[in-house]
Amino acid sequence: LYDGIIWISLCLSPAFQRLPQSERVSQGLNGDLYFSNVLPEDTREDYICYARFNHTQTIQQKQPISVKVISVDELNDTIAANLSDTEFYGAKSNRERPPTFLTPEGNASNKEELRGNVLLLECIAEGLPTPLIYWAKEDGILPTNRTSYKNFKKTLQITHVSEADSGNYQCIAKNALGAIHHTISVRVKAAPYWIMAPQNLVLSPGEDGTLICRANGNPKPRINWLTNGVPIEIAPDDPSRKIDGDTIIFSNVQERSSAVYQCNASNEYGYLLANAFVNVLAEPPRILTPANTLYQVIANRPALLDCAFFGSPLPTIEWFKGAKGSALHEDIYVLHENGTLEIPVAQKDSTGTYTCVARNKLGMAKNEVHLEIKDPTWIIKQPEYAVVQRGGMVSFECKVKHDHTLVLTVLWLKDNEELPSDERFTVDKDHLVVADVSDDDSGTYTCVANTTLDSVSASAVLSVVAPTPTPAPVYDVPNPPFDLELTDQLDKSVQLSWTPGDDNNSPITKFIIEYEDAMHEPGLWHHQTEVSGTQTTAQLKLSPYVNYSFRVTAMNSIGKSLPSEASEQYLTKASEPDKNPMAVEGLGSEPDNLVITWKPLNGFESNGPGLQYKVSWRQKDGDDEWTSVVVANVSKYIVSGTPTFVPYLIKVQALNDMGFAPEPAVVMGHSGEDLPMVAPGNVRVNVVNSTLAEVHWDPVPLKSIRGHLQGYRASERGPFMAFFKSIFISFASNFLLKCTEGIFWKNNNFNLIYYWKTQSSPKRNRRHIEKKILTFQGSKTHGMLPGLEPFSHYTLNVRVVNGKGEGPASPDRVFNTPEGVPSAPSSLKIVNPTLDSLTLEWDPPSHPNGILTEYTLKYQPINSTHELGPLVDLKIPANKTRWTLKNLNFSTRYKFYFYAQTSAGSGSQITEEAVTTVDEAGILPPDVGAGKVQAVHPRISNLTAAAAETYANISWEYEGPEHVNFYVEYGVAGSKEEWRKEIVNGSRSFFGLKGLMPGTAYKVRVGAVGDSGFVSSEDVFETGPAMASRQVDIATQGWFIGLMCAVALLILILLIVCFIRRNKGGKYPVKEKEDAHADPEIQPMKEDDGTFGEYSDAEDHKPLKKGSRTPSDRTVKKEDSDDSLVDYGEGVNGQFNEDGSFIGQYSGKKEKEPAEGNESSEAPSPVNA
Repeated sequence: LYDGIIWISLCLSPAFQRLPQSERVSQGLNGDLYFSNVLPEDTREDYICYARFNHTQTIQQKQPISVKVISVDELNDTIAANLSDTEFYGAKSNRERPPTFLTPEGNASNKEELRGNVLLLECIAEGLPTPLIYWAKEDGILPTNRTSYKNFKKTLQITHVSEADSGNYQCIAKNALGAIHHTISVRVKAAPYWIMAPQNLVLSPGEDGTLICRANGNPKPRINWLTNGVPIEIAPDDPSRKIDGDTIIFSNVQERSSAVYQCNASNEYGYLLANAFVNVLAEPPRILTPANTLYQVIANRPALLDCAFFGSPLPTIEWFKGAKGSALHEDIYVLHENGTLEIPVAQKDSTGTYTCVARNKLGMAKNEVHLEIKDPTWIIKQPEYAVVQRGGMVSFECKVKHDHTLVLTVLWLKDNEELPSDERFTVDKDHLVVADVSDDDSGTYTCVANTTLDSVSASAVLSVVAPTPTPAPVYDVPNPPFDLELTDQLDKSVQLSWTPGDDNNSPITKFIIEYEDAMHEPGLWHHQTEVSGTQTTAQLKLSPYVNYSFRVTAMNSIGKSLPSEASEQYLTKASEPDKNPMAVEGLGSEPDNLVITWKPLNGFESNGPGLQYKVSWRQKDGDDEWTSVVVANVSKYIVSGTPTFVPYLIKVQALNDMGFAPEPAVVMGHSGEDLPMVAPGNVRVNVVNSTLAEVHWDPVPLKSIRGHLQGYRASERGPFMAFFKSIFISFASNFLLKCTEGIFWKNNNFNLIYYWKTQSSPKRNRRHIEKKILTFQGSKTHGMLPGLEPFSHYTLNVRVVNGKGEGPASPDRVFNTPEGVPSAPSSLKIVNPTLDSLTLEWDPPSHPNGILTEYTLKYQPINSTHELGPLVDLKIPANKTRWTLKNLNFSTRYKFYFYAQTSAGSGSQITEEAVTTVDEAGILPPDVGAGKVQAVHPRISNLTAAAAETYANISWEYEGPEHVNFYVEYGVAGSKEEWRKEIVNGSRSFFGLKGLMPGTAYKVRVGAVGDSGFVSSEDVFETGPAMASRQVDIATQGWFIGLMCAVALLILILLIVCFIRRNKGGKYPVKEKEDAHADPEIQPMKEDDGTFGEYSDAEDHKPLKKGSRTPSDRTVKKEDSDDSLVDYGEGVNGQFNEDGSFIGQYSGKKEKEPAEGNESSEAPSPVNA
């Protein structure tokens, strides 16, 4: 009845103010004012209650109520006169008390509320201290999202109550003295509400249908049906209608079944009434959407195509795209019940014509609509934050890209409002310029780009500051270009456009355009072209059948930018090849075939799929027609059954699925070669000197060569080890070459000469005969044989060489070389020194190179300052290997020079030094009968050095106390460098120096370690020249056997590889391999002087065992010499200026022959064996 009750007090300031409420004082839902406990300040005489009535728009006031709070003392004085002392004190009021409820009364109460209303439950208690109120629901929890508390938790409020909120709720009042509770039983009643209201029905004659009127409430509502406003029970009967409670079922309806039905659901709390129209119609489909409606949608947004329809029975809707498209299904599209077609994410390829088809049993209707997908509008250059000095100028750039078919409008806002009407603000196509900036211009500037379909915006903040000194500009490489776009796409050209990045204060000078072929070479970028820095477009020429994508790099004076993002891909159409393969050759691998090879076109050059080659050939000198065959994308074709070494004309033409390339060029090749048939004739030898001979021969007929003439070869024999080393290297090299290079040979001309030395000494051990080979390039008919051994017997033959191999040998020719100068004696040592004599022992030269006639010994004294005295020359018979010099000065050092002679002259000398006494100090006069000078102090004597290439054995004799440790000092003779010192381990009288330089003179001395140290006199020795290692018998060495096994395994593997690669049709340029892997011991031949270009050995024999010789004390042995031209004294660095002279040194070493005995006076043979 009333809208609300308010309690006020006139005494409050200001007047008519609402009484303040708290946990102690509160107003109940019924309007009463409750005090949980009273205090003196609650005393008032003007507690006034106002009630407001909305329906009468009036407010009524109740008479003021007076409240007086009496203290306990006043109460005691009032009742004390009527009570005894005991009664008075026993009835004295307690100031604190437990809670009791003011409302509601009792322990339980009931509450009903309608569904959907607000449920309010209230509990107010009194007590001291003031009780607190708590709420709970039995067997459940309070709904958190609909529950709230009012009036200091004295009121529980639950909104939108439903039947689930029914139950028992407890309110609990609690203070320090106790707690009480009250149970409120809540029942939620409900007026009727719809579960399913009846819907209109449109049926065609003969169809079935239902009307459902389903409602709920508490209590459950009653359902009553009416038809055309009349209760259905008294309405005219309809045989197609059947009532089943809340449902009317229609069966086989007819047009007279059309009617308006009402459903009434009611209970004691209210009712519901709904109308439903049942129309029985027979209508073919009709589409209500206008025909040819155009829909325009931004790419990547949803597109909704309408198809409003009507018909009875209800038509089914199908959508089609294009004239002959199939029905669109819901895997990509969304088909709504109202006929609308939804494309969730429209793309460029969604553009087209869509057809909506509506069908029912009475007919069909269709309608076409059109969809256009537009590029989105986007701001490619947004305005940027700017800080401008007061009075300066600022420019905001807003570059917009949009679909060119849409109209673009650009609007500038400041702080989301229109720009001020001020001439300082200037707007052009892409910029907003603010001149003479002031503080009021600070703010946010927004660029808004609108089309009829979309809108985008971008903002930037302008900050105005006081003027400051202008900072220096920062220079850097440009930012990369962006927004690459391909237009004007033709078969062989396209236009590329881009937007330059920031030039970073250095103008862009040029743009570099690169392309990637994603089909043939993905990930590899190639240079396309360059354009000026002022251009932002370029017309690019394209090749057929290439999947192009492009990127652009900017360049300024600082450097290059990073490349741009790649453009979209563009696949050009295929066409026929515009070029043919290069490097076409025809060479035979066998005498009866022709191998045609070429360099295939790469994928970029193919111009289309299905790349093949048309290979054609015919004999050059015949009248045959061209023979052709089409092969796959390979690089070789073999023609079998050809004549031997016949010239052929060859051409290779490219083709693909689109057609043939232009007519190819014709090249000439040859079928396979065969071995030469004829040996060179009339071989003549002219001996030039002891190490050089000249060979002449007559050329063979050209027809007998049966291939490209590569020259002539000559051979002779030598020591086994040189032969083995050369043959091993030559074999491995040639095998690798032939296996790797397969069947192809270059047209290099060679002539072979085989020559060997005959071994004829009956007194010497029979040694292996070594054949040596010299090669003469071209069609030469003479050449030089260098590096021969003097005083030797040689046999020689000549052979023709072509690309296939060697021909037969010419008849052997025999010649002898004259005597030469001998090598140095193999060793020289001085033994048995006395006061006035020295004995020399030596070994004959390892290479006498003739008959020794005598030895020459020269010697001279050396004083303490190393000055040389007069030289004495002495001739010694050739059959001597020992000689004693007498009448020498005692305590004197002598230097000896010793060499052998033949009739050709003197050989190399060997030197040695010795002293008649050991030390220059501490010498006593010799006693009668004494053979040697005795030392009075410890001393070191007979210091000798036996030197090799890089080491020397130092030995000495020591006289003196025992247990003395020694050291060896040495250095380069004649230099000022400090002595290098090596400590001798123990008290040995020998030491080995290692790491010496070949061919260098060293000084050496030996000293004792300690305070009583003493030093010997110095000795000088010279290391031997750098030479190859001595030959040993390696046939029984373990490492050699292992090496041979490894070589055999390698040969097997290479044969397999060769077979595989030959079957694959690979091409192997032999000459390049020969040049790249030449034997390091073979030097190139000079074409102009006819020098030899190749040296090899020809035969394989077992090695001859040879024991190694170790130098004895105080001996010097010269290493065996190499078979080099330097040893023979001919030419410079092994080169000759005569026609056909030798270019490289031999591949092996000569054997040193052991001496028969010390007393031999004659050479064993008229020639060296």
